[in-house]
Amino acid sequence: MTRPEILIVGGGMITHDQLLPSVYHMQRQGRIGEIAVCALRTRDLQPLVSGAGLAEAFPGQTFRAYPDSADPDLAQPDLFRELITRMAPRNIVVVAVPDHLHFDVIMTALRHNQHVCAVKPLVLKHEEALEIEREAYSRGLVVGIEYHKRFDDRSLMARRKYHAGLFGEFKLGSAWLLEKSYYRHSNFQNWMTTGNTDAFTYIGCHYVDLVHFITGLLPVGVSVYGIPDRFPNGNEGFLWTDARVIWNNGASLSVQNALGFPDNAPGTNTQGLVMYCNGEDDGALISHSDQYRGLKYAYTRKSGDPGATIYAEPSPDYFQYVDLGGPGLTPVGYGYRSVEYIIQSCIRVESARNLDERQQILREFDAAGVMATPGNSSYNELVIEAARESILNEGRMVDIRHAGDLLQPVST
Repeated sequence: MTRPEILIVGGGMITHDQLLPSVYHMQRQGRIGEIAVCALRTRDLQPLVSGAGLAEAFPGQTFRAYPDSADPDLAQPDLFRELITRMAPRNIVVVAVPDHLHFDVIMTALRHNQHVCAVKPLVLKHEEALEIEREAYSRGLVVGIEYHKRFDDRSLMARRKYHAGLFGEFKLGSAWLLEKSYYRHSNFQNWMTTGNTDAFTYIGCHYVDLVHFITGLLPVGVSVYGIPDRFPNGNEGFLWTDARVIWNNGASLSVQNALGFPDNAPGTNTQGLVMYCNGEDDGALISHSDQYRGLKYAYTRKSGDPGATIYAEPSPDYFQYVDLGGPGLTPVGYGYRSVEYIIQSCIRVESARNLDERQQILREFDAAGVMATPGNSSYNELVIEAARESILNEGRMVDIRHAGDLLQPVST
């Protein structure tokens, strides 16, 4: 594979803000070929087709848009199957649909011999993660899960120093990520409902994954208390969650998530991680304040972006456009690096001569643990299963115990 084709399944916010600009940039560099985007309706593609920001950053670049129906509101939920079937084998499908739809799209891609880049969480059930792992490995295909916080330099620095023993052992911590209230007016209100998912499952999984990424510890118990609230369309969702995650060394991490940070607050959200650790003779600390990185701006007017404010404390680190000369703008940040890493991993596997060599590279990815894969991060699905059981039972603690080679959530 020298210039793989890309099919993005899902035309929502994450595609506009991170996925499409990332692959556009790689296309501009000559590393990938044609790009297609498949959404539920033609109307859903309009922000991608006519968005001024994308046009400014990537002048002259386009993607093949599906569906192209004359009726902008005609839903075509199975169109992705047809498009994947028509793809030549061993290209790349980027999965950016609501959480509970991931498994179907991923397995369709794998069964048609396509590599996969999936937004987090991979799936909502541990057994599904194992099935994806088996299917991908048997075909020599990459499944990379886009936990982009792994590619924040702060996370990589903390991981290296923790593994070197400079922090001792993690004991107690807290994490939080609250998105702005305007998220409730997006497509979230159609799928982020109590029966499908919750704020911890969708947002908090970042920090469960990150604590393992930094420390190597595994979660063994989860309790999630959810507060139901209404979306503008009347649907009910667990829009406020308070979780406690217990780790296999006895450590505890509290995690708070919501779609309720004030729209007029200066940051795009509020988020951070604090980990208290214990060494032989003294304590140790990891503290990341992630919602802004020391920037304070006051503009003459608000932009037209959702949640924009006159006074802002923006983050330069997740995803930004910068002018480095030449046509358009250059995407920078760990959001871009994460997508690039997964796409490059797919390209690397395709450089192998046979299935044995491909599988050897997949084992190397699993062992390195930099890119999240079904083989090295399915603890996330165990946490999600336990969390869903807990939140539907008023915050009951659900243990995750070893059962042979598998971990299983067990109510207590």
